[in-house]
Amino acid sequence: MNRDQKQAFVEHLHEDLVASDGVFVTNYIGLNVEEITQLRANIKQAGGRYQVIKNTLFRRALQDTDICAIENLFAGPTAIAAVKGDPIAVAKVLVGFAKSNERLGIQCGIIKTHVLDEKGIYDLAMIPSRDILLARVLGSVSAPISNLVGLLLAIPRQLVYVFKAIEERKKQEE
Repeated sequence: MNRDQKQAFVEHLHEDLVASDGVFVTNYIGLNVEEITQLRANIKQAGGRYQVIKNTLFRRALQDTDICAIENLFAGPTAIAAVKGDPIAVAKVLVGFAKSNERLGIQCGIIKTHVLDEKGIYDLAMIPSRDILLARVLGSVSAPISNLVGLLLAIPRQLVYVFKAIEERKKQEE
């Protein structure tokens, strides 16, 4: 790459980083082309993009962004997973791949302005998906209403049982 190409690349990367909802920095050393290709495909399916980047170009692209806080948190061969959308899905992919392949090192990440270390990214990956969380919220909201409806329906039912018992007692007394 000549100087103009590098400058254009840095500008394009800067725009991507500003527009992203999350960025995860990994160390890919020891991964072969097939493994990186598989990881790229998995991340793309989760709504992200995985890209190998020289550290100097990445540091230049980070300047004047909200995510410049991770500038000093990575070292060695670097690849980033930039996310536009749900960062939890990409974190799940990275953690799942790292568990099955020890050579992928998750170094750090940032979501909006929150910096995450490796443990933070693993914790983030343990959060249930958006659909499951929405189902839980809906269940929590609807449960009291269901209980109230059941209670309101039980009152007339119990009243009918009381009247029936009184009727049977009167029949026995006669």
